[in-house]
Amino acid sequence: MTRITRVLRSVCNRQVTMAATAGNSHKRIRIRIGAVQLEAELKANKTAEEIFKALPVEESVNVWGEELFFKIPAVKDHRETATTQVKIGDVAFWGAGQVLAIFFGRTPMSMGADPVPADRVNVIGRIVGDATVLRQVMDASRIRVEPL
Repeated sequence: MTRITRVLRSVCNRQVTMAATAGNSHKRIRIRIGAVQLEAELKANKTAEEIFKALPVEESVNVWGEELFFKIPAVKDHRETATTQVKIGDVAFWGAGQVLAIFFGRTPMSMGADPVPADRVNVIGRIVGDATVLRQVMDASRIRVEPL
């Protein structure tokens, strides 16, 4: 195989990959709580899609350490990424409680710097930017999440 043939195949493969992923851009959501407004990029999984379809939602918000969580009823948790290992900035759905959680620091179960959820959660997205700004609004009573 000549060098030109290899280069042409490489370019063609790249174009096919780009065409296959076109239109599959990750969806984004806006999170408003108190004076803070953030965006999150959702993962390409079924539970994230269910959450996106359930928006907009405005609910009472709860705090558990440096985790905010609130009810989103009637969403099926497909458990694609069920885990207890999350990072600051992760957005996750806990199907058993029908709640969406946003992790921005340590939780009561943390042994180190990372948050630890009380139970396995399905990570559905990630905050774009600095999630620790949520520390400024831990006393807020309502949260609004809407599609972008």
